[in-house]
Amino acid sequence: MKNVGLVLEGGGMRGLYTCGVLEYFMENNLYFPYVIGVSAGACNAASYISRQQKRNEKVIIGFVKDWRYMSLRNLFLSKSYFGMDFIFDEIPNKHVPFDFKAFYEYPGDFLVGATDCQTGKPIYLNKDDLGDQFQALRASASLPMISPIINYKGLELLDGGISDSIPLQKSIADGNLKNIVVLTRNKGYKKQPGRFNALLKLKYRNYPQLIETMLNRYKNYNETLNYIDHLENIGQVIVIRPSKVLEVDRLEKDPQKLQRLLQQGYEDTKRSYERIIEFVRQ
Repeated sequence: MKNVGLVLEGGGMRGLYTCGVLEYFMENNLYFPYVIGVSAGACNAASYISRQQKRNEKVIIGFVKDWRYMSLRNLFLSKSYFGMDFIFDEIPNKHVPFDFKAFYEYPGDFLVGATDCQTGKPIYLNKDDLGDQFQALRASASLPMISPIINYKGLELLDGGISDSIPLQKSIADGNLKNIVVLTRNKGYKKQPGRFNALLKLKYRNYPQLIETMLNRYKNYNETLNYIDHLENIGQVIVIRPSKVLEVDRLEKDPQKLQRLLQQGYEDTKRSYERIIEFVRQ
């Protein structure tokens, strides 16, 4: 399999859909030579890269009700709604071990998208940039307003979804002529302008380029969706997206809803699998 990319959107807890997609891929030993994701998409991909079946389910659904995973208490104590140290240090090292050896031995490319706060532009960190405490993933998953800016490798970084929500064009620029794109929104979804622009401008007043990117995010996102639709129509991408109306929001805490979304991703991928295999082997 050459010049084939796997592109993963973020979406917070909607990323459980992607977990189901990746679970089916792992069950069928389908691993891509190039994987790129942002935010939750990148975080979920890490367990796929390390070939650890069921790990995402154990981590997310297993700890979602734990205040240390995500809560207003975290926001008060550490200025982050998600407990970054708990998620990226305690869980992988104590509760649900992460296979670092398998991760680094993965023969393909793995890129994590983040946003450079100074320029407002996307930056892509690779497998070797992961960091000893998952700094690359922390940066990519640091949602604006509810997470602090991450300082890493001399950069100030935030959520990769701000500047490149669905990094398909990066995959194409890197030479991938075919792509499997996993989205976490239903067909026909269009992003609306932000509702908290005044707060964004106040909080990030020292980062004017970041503010500009945030204000235009909905336009860029919708343009990317139109581009994806075009490529899908001419047979250059296969899109996997929720086939049922979503009942999970970005900060969902209901384990049953999350489990159903994971299963939906699994079943949608199962139905598309033969078409995917034919596509990547052409």
